[in-house]
Amino acid sequence: MDIRFEQAEARFEGRTILHPLTLCLFERRIGVIGLNGSGKTTFARMINGLVMPASGRVTVNGFDTAKEGDRVRAIAGFIFQNPQNQIILPILKEDIALGLQSRKLPKQEIAAKVETVLARFGIGHLAERRVHELSGGELQLAALASVLVSEPDILIMDEPTNQLDLKNRSLVERTVERLGETVIVISHDLDLIAGFDRVLLFHEGRLAADGAPAETIGRYREICSP
Repeated sequence: MDIRFEQAEARFEGRTILHPLTLCLFERRIGVIGLNGSGKTTFARMINGLVMPASGRVTVNGFDTAKEGDRVRAIAGFIFQNPQNQIILPILKEDIALGLQSRKLPKQEIAAKVETVLARFGIGHLAERRVHELSGGELQLAALASVLVSEPDILIMDEPTNQLDLKNRSLVERTVERLGETVIVISHDLDLIAGFDRVLLFHEGRLAADGAPAETIGRYREICSP
């Protein structure tokens, strides 16, 4: 995994959301923290081309997000803060199959891939369930399955434990720990990212700290202190 920001800046309606940023990411587990409105979600969305740089460039494994967006999004999958927003079809297995159907794969291959990814997350029994019947933790696992069935190398997750009760939060945390893909997690759940390889702290649209979790989380606590 090789993600590079080269003086990449994000602006919206004339306002700078993320100031010019240069850095390289290559670790397997990366956390992203900061206050609301700090630029952390914009940063994460720039990685797979959901937000384009107003200046500078972002590359993922050598592919430019502004020029080769389809190739970038095949590498980097994104799970939104509310996973229900990205689950389109009412039946879980049909929604997971949707992304594969656009690749014109044979029906038998699609069915096999869907079965495999459901089994991977232990939710095969939910295959025929309606999405609105799923718990918060089950929805997160469903969103994971719908993204990872396409086999991206990188998974970006926006607040995966937000508004989950303790049981479902623990379920999602254990699942994230076991993922083999490179994972970038935006989170206010500091326990979730405490064991990661690297943590980035954004504040007022700038990278305020970048390093080991304990060091970066300590700086975050200082910013949050009255």
